[in-house]
Amino acid sequence: MSAVVDVLLPGLHTTVQDLGRWGHQAEGISVSGPMDPFSHRLANALVGNPRSAALLEVTLSGPALQFHDERRIAVAGASFDLSVDGHAVQASTCVTVFAGSVLRVGARRHGARAYVAVSGGFDVALLLGSRATHVGTGMGGWHGRALSRGDRLPLGMATVAPRRRIDGANALALAPVDGPRVVRVLAGPQDDRFDAAALESLVSAPYHVSVDSDRVGYRLEGARLAHRAGADIISDATPVGTLQVPLSGQPVLLMADRQTTGGYPKLATVISADIGVAGQAAPGDWLRFRMCSQIEACAALVALERRLLAVEGDAV
Repeated sequence: MSAVVDVLLPGLHTTVQDLGRWGHQAEGISVSGPMDPFSHRLANALVGNPRSAALLEVTLSGPALQFHDERRIAVAGASFDLSVDGHAVQASTCVTVFAGSVLRVGARRHGARAYVAVSGGFDVALLLGSRATHVGTGMGGWHGRALSRGDRLPLGMATVAPRRRIDGANALALAPVDGPRVVRVLAGPQDDRFDAAALESLVSAPYHVSVDSDRVGYRLEGARLAHRAGADIISDATPVGTLQVPLSGQPVLLMADRQTTGGYPKLATVISADIGVAGQAAPGDWLRFRMCSQIEACAALVALERRLLAVEGDAV
């Protein structure tokens, strides 16, 4: 039998995710993938996986996992108490586990989502070229759902140990946030459908992440964003990070499991470098939006990619 990981405890909402099911939005199929792509790639890099390898996305409450052979593991993203066989281990660090070892993802300290990478990746079936889970449609991942107690997840063949030491990876770990998470946005693509003061209203005060939020999107509560001529448009594409504004004037931040099209105008879009910042928000948290230029957005993405590439090395 190929190697497996036993799920002793599933956590609140733990799913298998790779980089997403790209190339099928025209057919109405959501992309899915990680809510925090930065931490997803970091976890894979720490164990020597390619960035496309499937791992586990942990939301708010973590699982307990038992291994049946020697593997390298790493947990990146939100800060949880972590232990292997009862001994505390650090996040954003590569740890070796052995047959019978149990990883426990315990109390959450800050952030919303952590990523558990295992050398070899989780070898669940590919669907349209991806192993990502989309729970809303029961598509992909592990039977199209979040993990349950008693699941046995197959693992891919473990790669050889990384050929170089990864220095400074812990400096890339998610830092605690004192106050609202600051997320940079670009205006548009339909900012002309709003009152002239709408963008100023968006950045004037933080927005509360409502309890009615999930991987599809965050319903935000704060300053009302007034439309210029109604809240309906001809449906068009909905990129990740867009702020769609229905008739209520309260924005919805579209995330990894978003629908492929939408009929409400989009006032602004979170820059690519800050998608992971938004992805670490939990219900009850606050987001503050800040306008930036395209030059700043590109520079932020280049800086982020350089940090990731320094850790990934050849494992891309």
